[in-house]
Formats: sequence, structure tokens, C-alpha cells
Amino acid sequence: MRFFSRRIHKVVSTLDTVQISEQNGVRCLHLGDDAVQSAMRLSAPNDLELSYTQAMMGFLLFEDIPDNALLIGLGGGSVAKFLYHQFPRMELCAVDNHPEVIKAAYQYFHLPRDEQRLNIVQADAAENIVHQRNWDSIFLDGFDAHCQVDALATEIFYRQCRDALSQHGVLSINLWGSDKLFGQYCRRIELAFDGRTLRLPAERYGNVIVFAFNIAPKFRTLRQLKFRAAALEAQLKLPFTRFLDNILPSAGWLLA
Repeated sequence: MRFFSRRIHKVVSTLDTVQISEQNGVRCLHLGDDAVQSAMRLSAPNDLELSYTQAMMGFLLFEDIPDNALLIGLGGGSVAKFLYHQFPRMELCAVDNHPEVIKAAYQYFHLPRDEQRLNIVQADAAENIVHQRNWDSIFLDGFDAHCQVDALATEIFYRQCRDALSQHGVLSINLWGSDKLFGQYCRRIELAFDGRTLRLPAERYGNVIVFAFNIAPKFRTLRQLKFRAAALEAQLKLPFTRFLDNILPSAGWLLA
């Protein structure tokens, strides 16, 4: 998606320029250029508007609903808001190094102000990750204005994410499938997680979500996964059956 019909906010900072636009009832966050980093439909502010954010929920096919989640990269807060409203008992923490992005999430994207359940930390995630422990789920969306943030895509960082997970924890990573380093990123994740990874293409020529598991997932037979897909689809109104179909080509190790 590209913008923009109407720009409603712009801040130039020492990091990336933050801009907010609106078009056809959708408000978007942009960093540096016109690429959409986050989007919110004004009539449904707590839904997941972009296909890649929806796909990041695909990990729910394989594990129980987590008690908590760490978000690396806040953006407009789409994933944070969805989890906050769908799962009222879930504890959330989001880490982002850009103060203007955090401000925009509150001011323009209805991010809840609830420090008890949704803790927002302004910090460099590559440094902050060593202080994180026992998260049931981690969402990694580590892009700046142009590409994947290098420090958030090393094998060391992926191993540190694994160390930050609970026993049954899952890391959900947003990657760009056409990135020339995409294969290298996937190999790093596989090494960090001993090969326990699955891929979910969110778009035909776009985002690919990689799920990495600390240990073998709880739900791993095709019958279990089909049952969960139907149940989650009814509960969350997201296309989990399609998610499962698109994940299966990478699930040979899981279903063997």
C-alpha cells in the first residue's frame, strides 16, 4: 500500500521522519518514505488491517493462547491493540527506540494507556533483549524506513530472543520475502532454533512470517491443527484455515 491522499501529521527527527496519512477511511504510519509501516481502519481501530499483521497471529495454531507477549517494534500499535482487546488477561510489553513513533501510536492510532497491562519501553531492542525473560510469545517487526534493521536480524539476536522465551514460547518474525538477504535471515533463525521454524507467506510478493519454536509445539497433528484453525477463525475472525494451508509446505519436520 502506498500513500497518500491526505497527510495529517509529519515530524522530522534524527531517526526516521514520521508521517501519518489517511485514505479511504484508513490511517497509515510511514517512516522516511511513502511505504506503509502500519495501518488502522478508522471504523475498526482494534482490528488488524494489514495482511502481515493478521498472519503474525498464525502461531496460535500451534500453542495455547499465551499469558503474555513482547513486541519488538511498536509501529502504530496494531498488534498490541489487537492482543490487548482480544485477550483481556494477556500482559503486554512493546519496545521501540523511536519516541515519535510511540507518540504517534498514542495520538493517532488509539493505543491504550494502561501501564499495568501494556508497558511501552523506549529503548534499543538489540540492547534491551538481554533483560527480557519468560515471554510466551515475541513479535519481531524490526524495520526502519528502508529495510530490516541489521541489529535485529543477526543469529546472536535470534538466539537472545530464544533465551527470552518461556519453555513453550514462540517467536513470530516479519520478513520481506524479496529482500536479497531473506534466505540468510531464515538460515540464522533456523540455526538459533535448531530448525524448528515454519513460514507463512502473508502476500504473494511481500511479507513472509517466520515462526520459531523454543521446543516442539503442543499442537502438531494435522487433525489438531485443522480443528484449531476452525475454532480460531470463528473466535478471532481471521483466516486461520488459509494460514494453515500456506504453512503446511514448510511443516514437514512438524508433521513427520
